[in-house]
Amino acid sequence: MAGSLIVRAPRRTALTAAGVVTLLLCLAGLVPAGPASAAEGPLAGAFTRAAAAHGVPRDLLVALAYAETHLDGHGGRPSASGGYGVAHLVTNPTLHTLEEAARLTGAPVASLKADDAANVAGAAAVLRAGADALGLDAAARADAGRWYTAVARYGGAGTPEVARLYADAVYDLLSAGFTARTPAGETITVAARPVNPDRGALANARDLDQPENRTLAAAAVDYPGATWVAANTANYAVSDRPASDSIDRIVIHVTQGSYAGTISWFQNPAAQVSAHYVVRSSDGAITQMVREKDRAWHAGNSDYNHHSIGIEHEGYVDDASWFTDAMYRSSAALVRSVAARYGIPTDWSHIVGHSQVPGSDHTDPGPHWDWNTYMQYVTGGGGTGNPYTPEQVCGTGYSVIDSAALGTAGTVYLLYNSGNGNNCVVTMKKTSLGTATATTAYLEVQGRSRVTDSGGYGYYAGPVRASAADKCVKWGGKAGSSTYDSPFEHCG
Repeated sequence: MAGSLIVRAPRRTALTAAGVVTLLLCLAGLVPAGPASAAEGPLAGAFTRAAAAHGVPRDLLVALAYAETHLDGHGGRPSASGGYGVAHLVTNPTLHTLEEAARLTGAPVASLKADDAANVAGAAAVLRAGADALGLDAAARADAGRWYTAVARYGGAGTPEVARLYADAVYDLLSAGFTARTPAGETITVAARPVNPDRGALANARDLDQPENRTLAAAAVDYPGATWVAANTANYAVSDRPASDSIDRIVIHVTQGSYAGTISWFQNPAAQVSAHYVVRSSDGAITQMVREKDRAWHAGNSDYNHHSIGIEHEGYVDDASWFTDAMYRSSAALVRSVAARYGIPTDWSHIVGHSQVPGSDHTDPGPHWDWNTYMQYVTGGGGTGNPYTPEQVCGTGYSVIDSAALGTAGTVYLLYNSGNGNNCVVTMKKTSLGTATATTAYLEVQGRSRVTDSGGYGYYAGPVRASAADKCVKWGGKAGSSTYDSPFEHCG
């Protein structure tokens, strides 16, 4: 923890009223503290300018954005709940902070979605509107703790307990301090400081992080130690498993959003999705939202929904910073418990990623998920093979018709789908699993240009697919120092 900042006036010199306000604003992060701000990077500068323009504590604004996205705007792509940009401005059937930001700032929605500076300024404007609604004057706004209810409002939770969970996450970051590295390589720091959140009416809301508040008498959790927060009944199907359907697999997901935001989304009837469990990045805390006997709508495949348990993990598939050791260990303990209760083998055929579900168009848990470490925690050892198969990578309907070894580093496979006449090539790694290394897969249909997938991959390159009915194909790939190139073959 950083030491407390002590500011002393010179002897026999009284601070003027204006000086007191300026001092408070500096301590709250509302006013740049000095010439060092000139060295700020573009995103840090955007936070400073937005905070000053809208009278919002700068570090509170950064903490809110970090809690939502780890300061990654994801190229303007939305989160699972419809949030955009580093500060997660949302547009969905029940929350419209994106539209509110457009109205308050006059910035186009497209700019608010994709431009970091516009997005941060929009978030600051929405926060300030929340503070104004609370009646906070300039002196009150200088105290970051007085913004608690405005922060909770920004999160848009449907229940007081989740609103408190959301705001507490922001204030925990603000109090502890943190250093974040943006996708562009910029470093942004929030120094630790004492902060006293004024929770207002939310002080009476159930604190989901307190052990004594983890369960409700009406719905005790299936996994001891989890917190119970019920998903909306419009987002799952009541069932009687395993009497009605066997439970024989576990599906691993990534939320594409924050922990509190995901819990809130599963409480929203407009979501039409849910999972049995949600796991937090920072400490591995677990919330159960659907009873295991019931069918959560998580897999995008009816058979899997009938027979599986879905576990969501806080974060985004393209940002490895969310996947902490605490999360892996906590989730693995949950998987062991579920597997033991239903007799599910703890292997890669029964513990699968969402991307491996037949018919799924999802990519989670993605290339940054460390399957080897995770499965070692699940099993207490082992988990050393590639968790994917060529059929899973290429998709439903594909079968292996040829393969070639790439030394000890991997194998390249050619697959065919008789239903649509398509070929598929994928290179599966055998070594350096989970670590990005140069891997290539290609497919060339005779008379057409070659299609290649090449990059630093953790588990496989591909899939490369092409229609090849009545045509010969050339295929191959590379892993490690070994390469395979076929002749034109498999004609017809």
